[in-house]
Amino acid sequence: MNEPVPADAPTPAQAGEPVAVVGLACRLPGADGPTAFWNLLAEGRSAITDTPPDRRAGAPEDGYPTPGGDTAPHRGGFLDAPGDFDAAFFGISPREADAMDPQARLVLELGWEAMEHAGIPAGRAPRNTAVVIGATAGDYAELVHRHGAVGHHTMTGLNRALIANRLSYVLGVTGPSLTVDTAQSSSLVAVQLACERLRSGECDLALAGGVHLNLTPDSTRAAAEFGALSPSGRCHTFDARADGFVRGEGAALVVLKPLSAALADGDRVHAVILGGAVNNDGASSSLTTPDADAQAAVLRTACTRAGVDPAHIGYVELHGTGTRVGDPVEAAALGAVLGTAAGRTAPLAVGSVKTNIGHLEGAAGIAGLLKVVLCLSHERLVPTLHHTTPHPGIDLDRLGLHVQTQPAEWTPADPGRPLLAGVSSFGMGGTNAHLVLAQAPVPAGGEAAGDTPRDTAHNRPVVPWLLSARTPAALRAQTERLAAHTAHGTADPVNVGWSLLTTRTHFEHRAVAVGTGTGELLHGLEAAVPAAPVTGDVSRPVFVFPGQGSQWAGMAVELLDSSPVFAERFAACGAALAPFVDWSLVEVVRGGEGAPGLERVDVVQPVLWAV
Repeated sequence: MNEPVPADAPTPAQAGEPVAVVGLACRLPGADGPTAFWNLLAEGRSAITDTPPDRRAGAPEDGYPTPGGDTAPHRGGFLDAPGDFDAAFFGISPREADAMDPQARLVLELGWEAMEHAGIPAGRAPRNTAVVIGATAGDYAELVHRHGAVGHHTMTGLNRALIANRLSYVLGVTGPSLTVDTAQSSSLVAVQLACERLRSGECDLALAGGVHLNLTPDSTRAAAEFGALSPSGRCHTFDARADGFVRGEGAALVVLKPLSAALADGDRVHAVILGGAVNNDGASSSLTTPDADAQAAVLRTACTRAGVDPAHIGYVELHGTGTRVGDPVEAAALGAVLGTAAGRTAPLAVGSVKTNIGHLEGAAGIAGLLKVVLCLSHERLVPTLHHTTPHPGIDLDRLGLHVQTQPAEWTPADPGRPLLAGVSSFGMGGTNAHLVLAQAPVPAGGEAAGDTPRDTAHNRPVVPWLLSARTPAALRAQTERLAAHTAHGTADPVNVGWSLLTTRTHFEHRAVAVGTGTGELLHGLEAAVPAAPVTGDVSRPVFVFPGQGSQWAGMAVELLDSSPVFAERFAACGAALAPFVDWSLVEVVRGGEGAPGLERVDVVQPVLWAV
């Protein structure tokens, strides 16, 4: 366990460019989106339920036999209607959509959502954007072949490589496009690979994450026969009751960008990936037995590449499957490298999202990463469930570890240092991954990146809210989602309007409302959508300049007083005219004493142009 740092390991001075997490999207058990996922975590809820009947057709009635003679019950973390897919939105025919693995459908939807969350509409992503997706399951392929439903689109629909490739195709990007399979560590390895591509300069933006769906009882039976599933139907991470995991499913993606570029572009940064590492157990005691020395090595290398002192890491999201063998090995490695690191002043907090949503296998690492990103951005630690008595093979005190079972504010031991966290994910074939993250830096001025100052109630500008969709029904759904999003009353109408106008793709069915407050704007949209939404091509703006005769006394005065943007541009026009005229543009429209009137042709034409 006291393995030295490899001679070729980078020094902190060699730490690569930090990578910013600028966009998030997820569909997880009990959580449709990052906000819902945070609520589930912060409230300490479990999303584990009975297995839906359609997922266990043909399975043993009472559960799955395990090698120890117990029975693993029909329990897990599931998505509602994982096969639902808006094929027309992506220009995919119904027949081709039916042939596509639902995992590929889910990645398309989340890829689009993640890019919009990052403020990057489709078509505006850099051409060299990378797409790296972890995926291991082939349940849908098994169903297709079992029922003899092979057709023209089967080859492309079931090939896992195309899960990443299809997203690249839809986004029109040409960077590296990879589907990664390293078993349960696949999605965290995918994120690490994406970060490496960014640091090498091979791409300027990356989408990374993972997907996993449990669609047939056969894959669950295989896990039970292997001895991995919990007879209690719960995941008891680092607990004396640890007896295996409960399966989960879902997907999550992050949008990644070099931190320097994200700050320069004014992006909202949710967290920063400082560095990471991937290795393999090699010739351990068996192919699937985890190795503490290899896990310790990947932790050390990740900290070195991140330029971080192990003693400063405040929390680690465990692989934490709740297995009798795996948990003590992971704890031993963590204790050796992080928990007992010289200079540590408090036990290392650890936890596992698997206690909330189950083990997502190929998407397990990205679920843990997303949890850490949310904890860093909220500066809060969330509870790990089902932990009461430590595993007898894990001496938490000696290892310097503390299982986080209660919600808590998260503050660094040194107020001048950012919060630091680690995320671990291990594959059953021995491929280990660990990433080191930090909370987002606060830009000069104290505002979080991507935020703008809120307007006061007494000085609210008039703003437009624009919604668009491919169908009228989708437009109505957009209105409902916007109403739900703004229901808590803290949304800034200016920020919402800006995002709707500049960070969304504009489709052929549109509705717009103009107002100053959230209630007024929502009411306008709710009235506009069923009445007469605008339809047609919106490919290019058209500028219309009115001819002489459209002027009136006092025109533009209200805009000058209510719109800072208009007033600023109008002042620029006045400054441009000033060297050539002996009158003031602003004084003319305000009807100032001594200012010429609009009846003069040499006055009205420049004024109309400026307005």
